[in-house]
Amino acid sequence: MALSDQVIGDNNLIMGGCHIAHDCEVGNNNIFANNTLLAGHVVVGDYAHTAGAIVIHQFCHVGSFSFIAGGSVVSQDVPKYMMVSGERAELRGLNLEGLRRCGFSVAEIKSLRTAYRKIFMSADANSGGIEDRLVEVEKHEELAYVPAVCLMVQSIRDSFAEDRRGICRSRYWSGS
Repeated sequence: MALSDQVIGDNNLIMGGCHIAHDCEVGNNNIFANNTLLAGHVVVGDYAHTAGAIVIHQFCHVGSFSFIAGGSVVSQDVPKYMMVSGERAELRGLNLEGLRRCGFSVAEIKSLRTAYRKIFMSADANSGGIEDRLVEVEKHEELAYVPAVCLMVQSIRDSFAEDRRGICRSRYWSGS
């Protein structure tokens, strides 16, 4: 993207009072409810939905098929397929209704739920840090072969790249 470029894809519904700042990239088929505010350099995938009165900090990425609840302040990346909410947005689980509406199969959703639980809700005290849990999912005999799971894991990994902000915290996860 060239300096000061703003890209807005096709078939987006952008309701009243929304602001999309400089250098943002917005994919296709997104719904931004009233007063959705994107700071500069925000990247939004496809089929993301926001409820009203939300704010996204500059340089954050919002993954495809994600949902941001009303009144949320997003200061870190929202990985693909996730739902976040809160004054400092936290992961609240998968955007299950959005996935169903977009035609994800029951098997895909079940696999995504299993992977989400392994990554963010591990009951095992020895489950290690985020990297260990991502590797566990990548090596899982079934999950490793589900494309949606692989995309979710890659979305999380990408958020920890050198110039990125990390991901929204999970209410279950210590972040280690």
